[in-house]
Amino acid sequence: MGTNSQNATIMETEDDAQTSAQLNDDATACIVSVKGLKENWQKWSNEHQEYQKHNPFSHDTRASVVVPQRGRDDYGRPLQGSMTEQRGKDAHSHISREVQELCEVIKNIGEPRDKDGDRKVITVEFAKLFEHYVTISNKLVGTLLRARKQRLVEFEGEMLWQGKDDHVVITLLQ
Repeated sequence: MGTNSQNATIMETEDDAQTSAQLNDDATACIVSVKGLKENWQKWSNEHQEYQKHNPFSHDTRASVVVPQRGRDDYGRPLQGSMTEQRGKDAHSHISREVQELCEVIKNIGEPRDKDGDRKVITVEFAKLFEHYVTISNKLVGTLLRARKQRLVEFEGEMLWQGKDDHVVITLLQ
């Protein structure tokens, strides 16, 4: 029996040796990954601090902050190549597509009429347009205002309200 217990003790020692070797490998991997996380965090922190030095809206009062000057071409514009500039471009193209789609809907459901006796225009009442366009988008009035700003449509009044302005005629100019 003494031999069995000695063998058991030896077996436990071998298992412990394997386990401690695994723990050392795991600890090394853990230290490496924590070190990598720390380095990545420090890199981000340094980049952010450098960015904040040039941000006129940060609470940092260093003299290196360049305040935008009115009248310059880049005043009120995002930095070229920034994500903000890209989002603005994407939004502009999306709105332009919506305005073009609105003009197509007006062409499809509108009625041709003479304007000034020499040219034909397509017109539609707001209520009819609202009923057709509501399945496409819930931003009809905003899109109409944008189209009017681009001189693609015209209508009376500054704003159109459902119910109140149902009989207002919207004219497609182009």
